[in-house]
Amino acid sequence: MREAVVRSRRLAVGLDTNLNLFYTGLIGLGLAASYYAYNAKVEEALHLYLGELILIVAAIPCLLWARRKDSAFPVFEVFMLTCANTYAVPLLTGHQGLALYDDTVITRAAIAVLVFQAAAIITFIKVHARPKATRFWAEEMISEENSRFLAYGMVLTTAYTITAAFFDLFPHDLDGPMRAVFFGIGIACTFITCRKWGQGTLKRPDRIFFSINMVLQVIVLTSSLFLVNSISIIVLAILGYVSGSRRLPWAILIPMVPILGLLHNGKAEMRVKYWEEGKKQLRLSELPEFYSEWVKFGWPSAEKTESNATAKLLERTSLFHMMCLVVSITPEKQDYLYGKTYTHIPGQLVPRFFWPDKPFAHISTYLLCVYYGLQTEEETKKTTIGFGMLTEAFANFGFAGMFTLGVLIGFSLKKLSTWGAESPTLSYGGLLLVLLMAWSFQVELTMSIWISSLFQAVIAVLGVPLGLRSFGLGE
Repeated sequence: MREAVVRSRRLAVGLDTNLNLFYTGLIGLGLAASYYAYNAKVEEALHLYLGELILIVAAIPCLLWARRKDSAFPVFEVFMLTCANTYAVPLLTGHQGLALYDDTVITRAAIAVLVFQAAAIITFIKVHARPKATRFWAEEMISEENSRFLAYGMVLTTAYTITAAFFDLFPHDLDGPMRAVFFGIGIACTFITCRKWGQGTLKRPDRIFFSINMVLQVIVLTSSLFLVNSISIIVLAILGYVSGSRRLPWAILIPMVPILGLLHNGKAEMRVKYWEEGKKQLRLSELPEFYSEWVKFGWPSAEKTESNATAKLLERTSLFHMMCLVVSITPEKQDYLYGKTYTHIPGQLVPRFFWPDKPFAHISTYLLCVYYGLQTEEETKKTTIGFGMLTEAFANFGFAGMFTLGVLIGFSLKKLSTWGAESPTLSYGGLLLVLLMAWSFQVELTMSIWISSLFQAVIAVLGVPLGLRSFGLGE
């Protein structure tokens, strides 16, 4: 009788927590929609309605997940939420790249995004699946008692991050595989640790140890003057905490947003200084002076009052202007690619050890850049432009591609997330879902690099518990 009362109380607390997260998200969505209703920088009223609709539809899956009481990882929900910052916000804020396109192009691009969203959400709702009980999905590969290996994984990732950034110890040919191994391990350890933190099962010394490693990784990754890698880790940690607690970590979110905005505000000046030809590589001992200088560059001044730093940070995540580029050219000026970028997917799954002349991982991105006149083949070797899977789908098959991609995403993520809905986090299935969670907001990647990088991370991360069990360490 007593156990039944305890379970009832826990259920009631869980429902209250779910509703709190749901109402927090609903209020946030309402405030965002209201803000853009009055402050959207659009000339056509239709674009306001389309932008608001993309924003609302992007948030609906997450709101429904927040309202449910299940503990399934919100892989699909997070993937869909990325449409808000990559497509809705750039349209509503009048991204500077949109000035190049007429109203018809912008309208078609927005409708294309909505076609994808509708196809994905409807498919996700309609497809049915049941949790799996096979060994892959149900058996813990590393027991909770031995979850101290999460701390070891964080240390390994921190050590690799520092070594790769400041010391030339690894052969260039091994950069890709080693990055996949160590960052795959780090991703899994970060998400699982933060999920345990959110569930209240992480001890205080473990929280301190994890926080130190997390801060070190973010500092070192940010020193490259690319914010996307550190932001991805922070977002993943927040997602892990929210999935375990059903609460937002306001103590982290409130200071994090202005700090990232400040760094973004000074990033251009830092790149001019530190990326100029002949500039020596940054040393570990120079980090304090480096960040002090960055803060000075990023601090708001009279010359920078014309725009908000945080708003500019959001603008940098835009993929909508890339969608407009492709829509404006295809198929009137250049024909569809008819799946040409997808033909590289099988080859990317072959290890370079067996195929030394394998095309570069970003071969599909390079193809799109050259095809649409953004870069020459020589220029693709120096920098990479993000297109994203949605833009790639339109470039290949137009609206039919958007619909098909939506169905594929909705179907595959519904099956996988449901199969692992009851899986322990430290099972093979649970670790697979953790990696899918991390890759769900890698929105700038094309399909071939998205799948190949995920494949490498899966092999690396799922191989760790297998190796531990082989030596009798995971039981």
